[in-house]
Amino acid sequence: MRIATYNINGIGSRLPALLEWLEETQPDVACLQELKAPQERFPEAALNEAGYQALWIGQKSWNGVAILARGTTPVEVRRGLPGDDADEQSRYLEAAIDGVLVACLYLPNGNPCPGPKFDYKLAWFERLITHAEGLLASGAPVVLAGDFNAIPTELDVYKPERWVTDALFRPETREAFHRLLAQGWTDALRTMHPDERIFTFWDYFRDAYGRDAGLRIDHLLLSPMLAGALTAANVDRDVRGREKPSDHAPTWIELDLKKVTR
Repeated sequence: MRIATYNINGIGSRLPALLEWLEETQPDVACLQELKAPQERFPEAALNEAGYQALWIGQKSWNGVAILARGTTPVEVRRGLPGDDADEQSRYLEAAIDGVLVACLYLPNGNPCPGPKFDYKLAWFERLITHAEGLLASGAPVVLAGDFNAIPTELDVYKPERWVTDALFRPETREAFHRLLAQGWTDALRTMHPDERIFTFWDYFRDAYGRDAGLRIDHLLLSPMLAGALTAANVDRDVRGREKPSDHAPTWIELDLKKVTR
């Protein structure tokens, strides 16, 4: 099973690029973030024609997440991250697909910090940590996939010294990410590329992509049951260099489900 995460940065304007990538790589599951479209503007028909069934939570102009499944129907498990009934931002969705629970998330950016946006980011992260602990306790095979807006280590950013005050690299953000991992999650991309400087995001400014001045902020985390099933993980870097791209590149893993530890 190939599972990908892709911050599409506006599904309306990026739909041709998305369909091209889906046709080329044919992931079994694709988690999308930053749809930037209201619920009724999601291109369900075009994705169905491409062979994908979808679940999504839209939001006008901002946020929005979706889970696509190839050749099967994803079964919705949860819509929205628990822990704050007043939170109306569209950032979290869970679905069961072929025996695997897939969680698609878009963690808040948090800039500028300090400030209310950073406070919201950290509070959202705490809610995620709490919920993730429950997912592990369930014993289900789980993938947490998405744009975490968290740079885990200095290896994951082109010039760490330039990011020390940014919400993505603040000590509080990294500490929260590592507490999440410490529950027992496996960082799939880093596991397969332990010493490689590998990025998933390049800003639009200052020719960041051309200079490979990137960040690794899109992650796929595996529950213990799936860790031994991991066979490959990488980034479709060239997608970022195409015409009118998202500032993120698709990041993916491959799992041999025959190796799932139960």
